[in-house]
Amino acid sequence: MVQDLVLRTDNVLFRKEKWYAASTSRSYLAELPPGYDGEYGPNVKALAIVLAYGTKVSEPQILDLFRSAGCQLSAGTLSNWLIHDQDGFHAEKDAIVEAGLRSSPWQQADDTATRVNGQNQYCQILCNPLYTAYRTTAAKDRLSVLDVLRNGRPRTFRLNADAMAQLQAVGIAQITRQRLLLALPWEQDLDEATIHALLASQLPQLGKEARKWIVDATAVAAYHAQLEFPIVRLLLCDDAPQFQCLTDDLALCWVHDGRHYKKLEPLLALHRREVTRFLKRYWAFYDKLVAYRARASPAARRRLSAAFDRVFATVTGYQALDERIAKTRSKKAALLLVLEHPEIPLHNNASELGARRRVRKRDVSFGPRTVAGRRAWDTFMTIAATAQKLGVSFYHYILDRVSEARQMPNLADLIDQRAKDLNLGASWDAA
Repeated sequence: MVQDLVLRTDNVLFRKEKWYAASTSRSYLAELPPGYDGEYGPNVKALAIVLAYGTKVSEPQILDLFRSAGCQLSAGTLSNWLIHDQDGFHAEKDAIVEAGLRSSPWQQADDTATRVNGQNQYCQILCNPLYTAYRTTAAKDRLSVLDVLRNGRPRTFRLNADAMAQLQAVGIAQITRQRLLLALPWEQDLDEATIHALLASQLPQLGKEARKWIVDATAVAAYHAQLEFPIVRLLLCDDAPQFQCLTDDLALCWVHDGRHYKKLEPLLALHRREVTRFLKRYWAFYDKLVAYRARASPAARRRLSAAFDRVFATVTGYQALDERIAKTRSKKAALLLVLEHPEIPLHNNASELGARRRVRKRDVSFGPRTVAGRRAWDTFMTIAATAQKLGVSFYHYILDRVSEARQMPNLADLIDQRAKDLNLGASWDAA
């Protein structure tokens, strides 16, 4: 058996019937078959999208390939295929994110730098074993991450007991909290313009940092108070400040933590041996956590918690290493959430791999130049990454949609089906 791939032009002349109706004094022209719009067929359009977002080929290279195969195509036409009139795909991307948020009470998150029309922005990655979603934001603060968890819905803000508790926890003065009760309505959703206007008029002397915490706390409170869409209960990420205070629990990545030990550069041979010796204990404990995920039990949970205390109470005499061990020990609760929820990974590699896909695309194509281009990058990279996780051919999926055949099931429906089989929230259900 010999496989081959034929790349050639297929020029088709369509003869469309045209009829005149005297009753309406109008002429009627037959439509082209589904998937045909303009001067090009669905196959070349689908291939362009797959090359651009699936294999990350630059637009000039795609153009060279098509022209060398005999397809007469302009750069503007190719750009339009990749960016404009993609409402159907944008809707599918939103459905994927909604299904992904429904699929489990925990999610993984990361971000990477990107550029839009030469301006620095940030690509946020949200994922779990069933999907990977991309959303480009102007900033990477807490509100931007919350925008991702809300799937781009308009921001809302609510002053309630949760918001007040958060403000107290971060050290907002009691007198400021009391004045806030008079400035903002209680248990009422506000839009972004309204809350900023109220804070400016009612609390004009409020400092920049305090104002930011009030806005963040009321946004998070509104997120947890709503019932329209799933709320993420646990976020697995690094310990960057923008990820904190958003969810009930924040799990940290063991691989991220382990990298700090690799950065140590001891000069003395004794200290190098201490680092090597401790890292063996570090990864031996990690292997025990891996085994626990497969066979979790209350007894093993207690045993591993005690073992963590022993391993990270080590004092070696090498100050830099001892300080690093103490920092890991201080993060015990976040590093050992896997003992309560064995479904969550011990590392954040999935979202880092998602970020790497965006970086490779950025290296080839630099970055979108318009808002429409930014949205297209996020949409098609979401569909491509999710299709790969679900074992669906990205090429055949795009061709199915561009040709309007629609014989392949929606990726969002596949996520819902797989989520029932995997039960990624079993420990929450048991609780």
